[in-house]
Amino acid sequence: MAYSDRELLARIIQCEAGGEGDNGMKAVATVVMNRVNATEGEYARVSQGGNIRNVIFQTGQFDCARETINGKYNSQNIYNMQPTDVHYEIADWALSGNKLNEIGECLWYYNPFRPTCANNFPSNGSGIFHTRIGYHCFYRPTSLYANT
Repeated sequence: MAYSDRELLARIIQCEAGGEGDNGMKAVATVVMNRVNATEGEYARVSQGGNIRNVIFQTGQFDCARETINGKYNSQNIYNMQPTDVHYEIADWALSGNKLNEIGECLWYYNPFRPTCANNFPSNGSGIFHTRIGYHCFYRPTSLYANT
């Protein structure tokens, strides 16, 4: 089944940050849309001018977009999600061009499963720590990102 952009975004929001409250979900939606709308670097090439599907399914980016991880079934994937009104409302909010101010231009996030966030992510130095919301650390691009 081919999901619409709205459906894909609602599912990735629920899967990646469903337990993080409205701000956590809006933060994830902001990062996804920042990648979709990137004008330089890796995500500009991946999104090909605004393709949400390309961004969500880019290899190695979102665990929730993968049915298997390390050869084992990943039950927490977008196909098993059942978005509710709040997930669709946040997807619509993001698709309308809204951003969570605290996230700004961040292109990455991850859950470090510890109380502190690394200074840089990804490891190539293209992102620098910006803020933490809930369990997720968010990273904005450095000048190195444009060359990715």
